[in-house]
Amino acid sequence: MNWQDKGYLLSLNKYNENSSIAEFFTENNGKIIGVIFGSTSKKIKSYLLIGNKFHINSKLREDGRLGYLKVEIDEIKTPVYLENKKKLFCIIYCMNLIRILTVENEKNTELYNLVDKLFQIIDLNNWLVEFLYLELNILKSIGYDINFKDYVVYKKINGEAKYVVDSNQKIIPNFLIDKKIIPKNQTDIYTGYSIVGDFLDKTIIKPNNKSFPSSRNDFINLIK
Repeated sequence: MNWQDKGYLLSLNKYNENSSIAEFFTENNGKIIGVIFGSTSKKIKSYLLIGNKFHINSKLREDGRLGYLKVEIDEIKTPVYLENKKKLFCIIYCMNLIRILTVENEKNTELYNLVDKLFQIIDLNNWLVEFLYLELNILKSIGYDINFKDYVVYKKINGEAKYVVDSNQKIIPNFLIDKKIIPKNQTDIYTGYSIVGDFLDKTIIKPNNKSFPSSRNDFINLIK
């Protein structure tokens, strides 16, 4: 069976001297895996970067082995940020997260649209906050929703309004409870990422016997 689709490159690994095994997240077929022949050629090698968007022609094999993928660049995304390490690592992490948490051939239009949105918000002045919300929406789109408001109580601490987890007294940054609130500083943003990372690890990664994405740590280390 052959089909055509559009999708974002999630991963690329060498298969043999001239070919690679690639994973894409596509609009109509979800995550797909296949072999790209000639992936080391000058014509395509420079475009095969994680996060770039491609036209994909897929040819499935009848023997059950990996199918063949013929790809053409649709939109150049990642190279725009090669000089911005923080944004580049953010893109790599986002693609890695989707690769880890999705299964093959399961369409998820909401998730696909969130990937589109990534490249809209990454140029905003407050993109770090917006990406954190996007990360939570990615988790929600695959079935892991969290409403921090359900776990906190409102308290006044040193004259300031705080949201505190009743069970362990951990303070949740206000902007995670109310999106109208602007984080006061970079420390608040970093704390927000740490809390979401803890949720990701304990609620999703470990229960599913997966490895926590090191690309998230690489990204978070740049925003301390």
